[in-house]
Amino acid sequence: MRYAMVIDTLKCVGCSDCVVACQTENNVPHGYCRDWITEAVSGSYPSVELELRSDRCNHCDNAPCVRCCPTGASHIVEGGIVLVTGDECIGCGACIESCPYDARYQHPDGYVDKCTFCHHRLEKGQLPACVSVCPTKCMYFGDLDNPNSEVFQLLKNRKHKTLAPEAGTKPHVFYLI
Repeated sequence: MRYAMVIDTLKCVGCSDCVVACQTENNVPHGYCRDWITEAVSGSYPSVELELRSDRCNHCDNAPCVRCCPTGASHIVEGGIVLVTGDECIGCGACIESCPYDARYQHPDGYVDKCTFCHHRLEKGQLPACVSVCPTKCMYFGDLDNPNSEVFQLLKNRKHKTLAPEAGTKPHVFYLI
């Protein structure tokens, strides 16, 4: 099993409901976030395009944050989810510097924090909070290894991309374009 998130950039309206749901679900301190909305403008007048998307940790197969962690606090669990064990993290920030997606932050309590794909909700058979609240239903979550899963079918049938492919991290967050 390999968990993945697929985000349809043609349906995302940038409302930030996913951001608020994550902050609420995970008690993220005010002023910090585990996910965020990116507005990417491309082209030139009169052919300008705006892409809105929800960004977060990409839960990479080849995660530089895990490789550089001196204590093993950053690690990968079943399903390919990258987690940080807060009481093992010394807050050195090496993982923050190594992440090509700028997906981590220094929690005020001294450890590094990031998206967990709501690992605690998955254990209860629930979707990540961000996916469950999206009003446009532009976010999908499931098993990349299951050919019957919605994420597998979407990636099979729709044009998609990952962020920073040149980093070679093999991310588990995909964007339908």
